[in-house]
Amino acid sequence: MRRGLLIFLLGSILLLGLLVRSLSTLLRLLLEDGMEDVIGRAELAMPNANANASVLDTRPALIPKIIHQTYINDSIPARWQAARQSCLDLHHDYEYRLWTDDKARAFIAAEYDWFLPTFDGYGQPIQRADAIRYFVLARYGGVYIDLDDGCNRRLDPLLAYPAWLRSTVPTGISNDVMGSVPQHPFFLRVIGSLQRYDRRWYLPYITVMYSTGPLFLSVIWKEYTRDLGRARAGSEAGAGAGAANDANGAHRRVRVLMPDEYRHSAASFFTVHVGNSWHGQDARLIFWMGRHWLFLTALGTVVVCSAALVTWWSSRRLLFTGIAIILRRRPTRRHRHHRTPGRPRRDSADNNILLPVLLRSPASSVSPAASLSSSSLSAPASASASASWFRRSSSQPEDGGRDHHRSGGGGSGVLDRQVSSNC
Repeated sequence: MRRGLLIFLLGSILLLGLLVRSLSTLLRLLLEDGMEDVIGRAELAMPNANANASVLDTRPALIPKIIHQTYINDSIPARWQAARQSCLDLHHDYEYRLWTDDKARAFIAAEYDWFLPTFDGYGQPIQRADAIRYFVLARYGGVYIDLDDGCNRRLDPLLAYPAWLRSTVPTGISNDVMGSVPQHPFFLRVIGSLQRYDRRWYLPYITVMYSTGPLFLSVIWKEYTRDLGRARAGSEAGAGAGAANDANGAHRRVRVLMPDEYRHSAASFFTVHVGNSWHGQDARLIFWMGRHWLFLTALGTVVVCSAALVTWWSSRRLLFTGIAIILRRRPTRRHRHHRTPGRPRRDSADNNILLPVLLRSPASSVSPAASLSSSSLSAPASASASASWFRRSSSQPEDGGRDHHRSGGGGSGVLDRQVSSNC
């Protein structure tokens, strides 16, 4: 029982370790808040705030003044017309590019033909819409805005950062609004990782989220910031750390726009309209699970504990059943006496029965001492004869045998009668 339990515990620990290792990035993402890269309110010029506008608005614009959006064709649905128009009205000096499905495919075929098979192979149209936004930001730079996001103020303060994303709940970042300079290392890493994450999962929602959507982007962002932190620590430890390294690190950095600056206040940059046009029944199921996570956690704990108990009991039964089968099939080892070569095997009666005296007939005139002496001189022959006589006497008992059983004295009654007759 103890061995079976030990094997079960070791197997469970090994399986859990492999699972944690494979999901380590996602688990670390749950603890990530991105506070070290946050774009704080103090860094942003408030709208219509002339007191600090002279300081904050003088920062050079690194990101090109281009607004990118995607849709199936040029006919934007009426529910998104107001959001789109709000961005156009506030940014009349920006270049506007709407990437339809045909334009997006032509762009990938012309600029990134190595990705065209993957682009055409996506099972969901939203995956192509996700992918094209990463490629156009990596190629041209600018600001990408979803059609269900409107503009609440000008985006000029955000152009001072080489790259920025927005935080989302419960953790990670989203891909509905993003900004970048051309050829930023982060977006180059994103487009280089798309093929590696092109996998089909059971639920379409999970497939989209983890292949091209916000979950995919969050994982790449977490890996990128981790590697960037290691590189920064290595440069600080080296002797050549200086202004050039600081400038390079600032250029590679990805800043994070928090929810209050995104849409929750009057000074936010964006407004949110009705969206989620690609969500299906599986997405609604996942959102329901998110609302009832406490109940599902308790239920999952009970199910996992029950499954572990059943697995342990089954493995214990299988282990002991296998051991019993092995022992049953193993040949029985027989104890055999050592026999000198050339010496005849003795009868089993010779091994188990030792007669101390040679029984003789009452008419013999040999004394008991002589009988004992002669029996000791010819032990093998007398033992065989005695054993034969003992078997015949056992099968046909005489009066002496009855006296023997009544006396309860073993073989001493027969010996006494023989000794008395000889005397």
